[in-house]
Amino acid sequence: MGMAALAGVAAGTDQPPKFIVMEYHGGKSGEAPLALVGKGLTFDAGGICIKPSEKMDEMKFDMSGGAAVLGIMEVVSRLQPKLNIVAAIPSTENLLGGSAQKPGDIVKAYSGKTIEVINTDAEGRLILADALSYVVDKYKPAAIMNFATLTGAVLIALGHRASGLMGNNDEFIEEVKLASEKSGERVWQLPMWEEYSEDIKSKVADIKNIGKGRLAGTIAGGVFLKEFVGETPWVHLDIAGTAWQDDDQPYTPGGGSGVAVRLVTTLILDRAASA
Repeated sequence: MGMAALAGVAAGTDQPPKFIVMEYHGGKSGEAPLALVGKGLTFDAGGICIKPSEKMDEMKFDMSGGAAVLGIMEVVSRLQPKLNIVAAIPSTENLLGGSAQKPGDIVKAYSGKTIEVINTDAEGRLILADALSYVVDKYKPAAIMNFATLTGAVLIALGHRASGLMGNNDEFIEEVKLASEKSGERVWQLPMWEEYSEDIKSKVADIKNIGKGRLAGTIAGGVFLKEFVGETPWVHLDIAGTAWQDDDQPYTPGGGSGVAVRLVTTLILDRAASA
């Protein structure tokens, strides 16, 4: 399928990667769908750039973006809104073995863009690159939302209280913010000025998969993903701080929170009501 970015992340595991696609046809025939894309890293050891052993057991939660998409689609199947929706989940493990991807490797994404892999632990954006460009190519969506436990940096910025919000379309961003206020799932917008895109330029490929180390790490992930959506209205939610809670919350127990399901359900119902 030309998904070398996803295949590269999966190279270190014996479990074959999966690319899950779901379609819901509730709107008018031929109407452009809303696209939902979720990171499905079922376990993330960091690859060759291995993570510290402390709390690595929690890296089973790295599929929370994909889980959110599955949860949203279950709600959609029950409520049956009058809207067309497509959902995509690139899924794999990120392990370290003899065939694992190495720092310095260059892969070509589905879109044709080449990516220099500086850090194998910045793998979520690689698998999302293929998924986003596939959805844009095959479905020509009206808008795209993606969900990912993408960066540890978002916890430093926002803790466990809000998801990081980035996007390329002000109107769509405001729509997501309104759904956030209605649902109680908080988001906080981070800037995506053009200067940040300079941080991911590579000397040997089109782009590289990290920016300037610890500086603006969450934004670097966002501007990387932006490279694969073209002009399609797009919003990225970094849920690394909100997808997993150490303590019980008013409406979720400690552990996996199901974040983004309420927010996106609210957005979908509002869209369907105004269609």
